[in-house]
Amino acid sequence: MIERELGSMFDRVAEAYDAARPHYPDEVYGAVSEITGIELAGATVVDVGAGTGILTRALRARGARVLAVDPGAEMLSYLVSRLSGTAGVAAVVADGNALPVGDASADLVTYAQSWHWLDPAVSIAEARRALRPGGAIAACWNLADARQAEWLADHEARLSAEAPRYWGPAHEKWTVPPIAAAFEVVEERWIPWNRLVGIEEFLLDLRSHSYMAALSAELADELVERRRGELRRAFPNGMLSVPMRVYLAVGR
Repeated sequence: MIERELGSMFDRVAEAYDAARPHYPDEVYGAVSEITGIELAGATVVDVGAGTGILTRALRARGARVLAVDPGAEMLSYLVSRLSGTAGVAAVVADGNALPVGDASADLVTYAQSWHWLDPAVSIAEARRALRPGGAIAACWNLADARQAEWLADHEARLSAEAPRYWGPAHEKWTVPPIAAAFEVVEERWIPWNRLVGIEEFLLDLRSHSYMAALSAELADELVERRRGELRRAFPNGMLSVPMRVYLAVGR
């Protein structure tokens, strides 16, 4: 039930998600291979919570064979349209707590911005079932690093005050998802990078988040319009340099 509701929620913002969510820096893929010893070229990967395919596309570009799994049919439709005719990729509308794969069939199970939506125990048990001996689990989250920019810290604080379901670094109880606690062997890394993005794309990215999808269309529009005015006054050239960092957790 939760997975169906989750798919429906993100399907409402699928267009914004596909157009404006940030990619992952190259260092993430290098770190996954380094830590796991698994070369992405030729690896079989199950990408859980694949959404519109940000990670899926990057994995395929590096030579992996990828099964993308997501509860949102509309989200996956963007992935399919972008990869139409591309060999080595398949997409299935399915529950990440019950993976549609056989036992010991994958080298790598990935979660990009997704594991925190799943049952922590069941999802990891399913990943272990799906993995071949020597396989690994890799989870990553792209996070704006508000510690590095006052304007960004102010932006996050305003979101925390105005969006009741906001969950992020400005929330007093926020922490990185506790996936590391589910692993027997784990390595965690923080990978910093910088995103140069226009104000409108930044705001479109904002609309793709779950706490925005939970707002009524009217309230979401009002919030975005307030942010637009503030950002245009602060950055009249229309461009933002957004400090980012990726939290990566890898377990075997």
